[in-house]
Amino acid sequence: MPQTAVPILDIFASVTDPRHPSKVQHPLPDLLTVAVCGVLVGADTFEEIELWAKEKLPWLRQYLALPNGVPSHDTFARLFGLMDPHEFEAAFRRWVEDVLPSVSPQVVALDGKTSRRSAKACEAPLHLVSAFAADAHVIL
Repeated sequence: MPQTAVPILDIFASVTDPRHPSKVQHPLPDLLTVAVCGVLVGADTFEEIELWAKEKLPWLRQYLALPNGVPSHDTFARLFGLMDPHEFEAAFRRWVEDVLPSVSPQVVALDGKTSRRSAKACEAPLHLVSAFAADAHVIL
């Protein structure tokens, strides 16, 4: 019988919260989960993470407490500025390793494209690269 993955909230509960306890309005596991989900769906900035979370708030509330609503982009920026990046990376890697099957070696198919007419003066054209982990059925 396959073992179930540890929920991301449980993984992020082990990360040290660098914020002053009296100023915390959003639980750390909620913040980190919203940020990771936002990035996984294509958000590139803290502003985009906030906008995505506001659009998906009803869905997010099925899984997260979010007692004070969606954190602002400034809250995300402050948090990630204070956090130990190595501790966050270790927790994220634990979650990914738990979620993805441990298949080694794994076939990764790469695809690249250059977008026509995307170059501007003194700039290179837009290059898109995607990687498909075939055994895990994951596109990066």
